[in-house]
Amino acid sequence: MTEQPAGLQQRVADAIEPHAIAESRHRILNAFTDQKLLLLAQVAGVGRATNVLDLACGKGELLCRWAQEYGSIGHGVDLWQPFVNAARARADELGVSAAVSFEQGDAGEYRAAPASYDLACCMGATWIGGGVGGTIALLRPALRPGGLIIIGEPYWIDPPPDEAYDALGFGPDEFASLPGLLDRFEAAGAELIELVMADPSCWDRYVGAQWATLRAWLDAHPSHPRHEQLSARLVTERRGYLTYQRRYLGWGAFVLRAD
Repeated sequence: MTEQPAGLQQRVADAIEPHAIAESRHRILNAFTDQKLLLLAQVAGVGRATNVLDLACGKGELLCRWAQEYGSIGHGVDLWQPFVNAARARADELGVSAAVSFEQGDAGEYRAAPASYDLACCMGATWIGGGVGGTIALLRPALRPGGLIIIGEPYWIDPPPDEAYDALGFGPDEFASLPGLLDRFEAAGAELIELVMADPSCWDRYVGAQWATLRAWLDAHPSHPRHEQLSARLVTERRGYLTYQRRYLGWGAFVLRAD
């Protein structure tokens, strides 16, 4: 029997809600600072009326800040309605709601009008296409001739010890080394032309803020059905980050030509 939409929505909510609670105070939902986000726009040549598509856009900070700072326009798609609501509120706050729009939907199923964007992005959510290559294939048809793709993706700094994979919840092949990531880009027919990399302090601010947010939420909701689950998550993710993630896992945004 095909699962009914209401059942699917509940499964999605069950999977996303813990993550959404941990990032409820975040504007950028990956290991980037505002300064890095703006630098990425500069190296990608974002300017007035650059039309940007952002799949799995989260709270829309990329589109909103680029519109505010550089006069770009664009559209974002995200599966989680509270993030879409936050993105629209952020656009109103920054006075760019006429320049950017957001919709709730499965980014992996979204099909933009062909050749309608100058830049197509997926920042840290290549699962929408089943990996880097599939996500490039999702984004490529939306580009005008000469348009660019930006992929945000973790990578292994060095091969971690075997016990790290269980601690981090990632398999060894889920991410690649930087040369391995280059291989994935090239296998997808894309040329790497620029990059902006997170540094350890970016990771610290991203992950540390999650710990603080989770602790505040746990203190405020002692009887919540997810209290035990999120309390355990806080303990295990904090130790996993300090033991393995900070040392072995990097994050970067990679600017690609995919003509």
